[in-house]
Amino acid sequence: MLRVKNLTVDHGAIRALHGVSISIEKGQLAAVIGANGAGKTTLLRTLSGLNKATDGSATWGDLNVLHSKPESLVRHGISHVSEGKSVIPELTVSENLDLGALWRRNRKESAQSKNEVVELFPRLGERLSQRADSLSGGERQMLAIGRSMMSKPQLLLLDEPSLGLAPLVVEQIFQSIRDLTNSLGLTVILVEQNAIGALKIADIGIVLNLGSIAATGSAAALRDDPAVRAAYLGF
Repeated sequence: MLRVKNLTVDHGAIRALHGVSISIEKGQLAAVIGANGAGKTTLLRTLSGLNKATDGSATWGDLNVLHSKPESLVRHGISHVSEGKSVIPELTVSENLDLGALWRRNRKESAQSKNEVVELFPRLGERLSQRADSLSGGERQMLAIGRSMMSKPQLLLLDEPSLGLAPLVVEQIFQSIRDLTNSLGLTVILVEQNAIGALKIADIGIVLNLGSIAATGSAAALRDDPAVRAAYLGF
């Protein structure tokens, strides 16, 4: 279980998160929605060790997340896919995937993980020898998620995986994320501007507004909430 209690994060004089408390069970997919500047990306970056918390606590099982370095968090099963299809364009698809398993010493297990990624994203298997900058936007996003899977995460943090993608590709990416939680029992935190799509595949939803929790509950309940629909879903 991920437990976040009274998490506060300051960016200089700006308070990005204020007293955020959430609990996410193992195997759940949690969608975090909200307007630009709500603190969604800050939440993920803090949980992956890239931002420092001002106050509060966050634990993943017995691990104190806020007092751990990013590389240590990866070794403890926390993987972060940042916004913007974070791949290295000069490297091939295969080389990008290998980077995700850089710290793992068992080559046989790493090879097995690559096979699992290719099964999840067959198009990557067809392009293993291609440079990442030759891929489409959707394929780059698949590669970014696939590379994160090479570290065998238990908690996957995804920041705007649908950004800039065509609707059909977005649907494929979202379905892949849902499949990951179902087949591997992953816990996933999905930050999305595409609130409707995110809540459709999520188990629970978290609405952030100006750094604070505005609403939380089952994804289905939030989709049906008139206030949430009017403010964040556009209908």
